[in-house]
Amino acid sequence: MDLLALQTIDERLDAIREFIPVFKKRAVKNDQEGRFPFENIRDLKGINYTQLTAPKMFGGGEIPLYEFVRYQEEIAIGDGATALSIGWHMGLMMNLAKNRPWEEKLFSYICRKVSEGALLNVCATEEQTGSPTRGGKPLTSAVKLGDQWIINGRKTFSTMAPMLDFFVVSATIEETNDVAFFLIPRDSDGVSIKETWDSVAMRASGSHDLVLENVKIPLDYLTEKLSNRKKAVTGYLLHIPACYLGIAEAAKREAVLFAKNYTPNSLSHPIFELPAIQHKLGEIELKLMQSRHFLYSVAKMWDESSPEIQNQMGPELGAVKLAVTNQAVEIVDLAMRIVGARSLSEKSPLQRYYRDVRAGLHNPPMDDMTLMLLAKRI
Repeated sequence: MDLLALQTIDERLDAIREFIPVFKKRAVKNDQEGRFPFENIRDLKGINYTQLTAPKMFGGGEIPLYEFVRYQEEIAIGDGATALSIGWHMGLMMNLAKNRPWEEKLFSYICRKVSEGALLNVCATEEQTGSPTRGGKPLTSAVKLGDQWIINGRKTFSTMAPMLDFFVVSATIEETNDVAFFLIPRDSDGVSIKETWDSVAMRASGSHDLVLENVKIPLDYLTEKLSNRKKAVTGYLLHIPACYLGIAEAAKREAVLFAKNYTPNSLSHPIFELPAIQHKLGEIELKLMQSRHFLYSVAKMWDESSPEIQNQMGPELGAVKLAVTNQAVEIVDLAMRIVGARSLSEKSPLQRYYRDVRAGLHNPPMDDMTLMLLAKRI
C-alpha cells in the first residue's frame, strides 16, 4: 500500500483506517509501559505517510493543510501519542516545502533523506526557558570553531526522540548572541537521549530530553537565524487540535459502545435508550460537529488564501486550537460521565483519553496568548 500512489482523500483515509484497530490495541501496553509506539511509526513509514507533506519535486505528496489535518484526526482515533508525534515531522516538512527558509543545498539534502524514510522534529524547549513561544533565549550554545559549529545544551519535550533521525535545535551563538537553528543528525558524536519523560499524559510520545555535548556539525548546518526569519504564520500547527479532536472522537465511540451494551438489572433495555444518556450524547455530537466545522473550514481557508492573507490568519489558527482542544476535554468528560465509575478503570481506554486530552492545553499556542491576540485584533 502506497499513499503517494492513491489519488483521493477518501482512498487515503480508507488506507489509514485499516491501521486504527491495530494502533488502538497497541496503545494499551505502550501507555502502561510509557513505551514509544515504534511499530505504529514504522507502519506509517511503510505506506509513505511520512512523505505526504514533503515537496513533490523530491517525490513527496505536498498535500494541502486540509488533507493533513484530516489524516491526523484519523490516526489520533487509534492512538493520540502516535498522531501527535508524527504530526510534528509532517508539519515541519509542510512548512519547509511551503516557505523554503533553508539554503537550497541543505533543504535538498533533508528532502532526500525524508524520501528515504528519515524523521525530524524541532527541539527548542528548555527547562530554564519554558515554552519557546514565550520568547526565552535558549541556553544551548553554538560556538564557531574553524569550519564547524560546536553545540552544547539540553532540550526538553523532544517528542518522538526515540525514532528521530534529525533534530532541528535552537541555540544562542556565543560570538554574536544571535539565536539560530541548527540541523543535527542523530548519529553525530555527543548526541544522546535521556529517558526523562514521566508525564501521565501522552506517555507514549517519547518526549525525552535531548543532550548535546560538544556536538560538531558543518557550518552550513545552520538552517536559519531567528533575526532573519520572515514573520510567517504556521498553518501546520492545526495538527495539534486535529490530534485532540481524534481523541475526543475515540472517547465518544467508547461511550456509545458501552451505552448500547450495558443493561443494569433495574432496566429492561440498554442505558443508550435513557433520555439522560441521549442528552449527553447529543452534547458530545454537537461539540464534535462544532469543532470539525471550525477546524476544517479554517484549514480550507488557509489552502485557498494568498500568502498575504495567510499571514493575517494567526487569530483564526489560535482560536481553532483553543476551541477544539478545550471542547475535546469537555467531550471526554461527558463520555466518562456516561460510562460512570468504570471509565476510571485501568482497563478502560477512557482513563487514557482523559489524561492524553489534557496535554492539548499545554501545546502551542497557549490559551492566554490566543485570547490576547484576539483582543488586539479587535
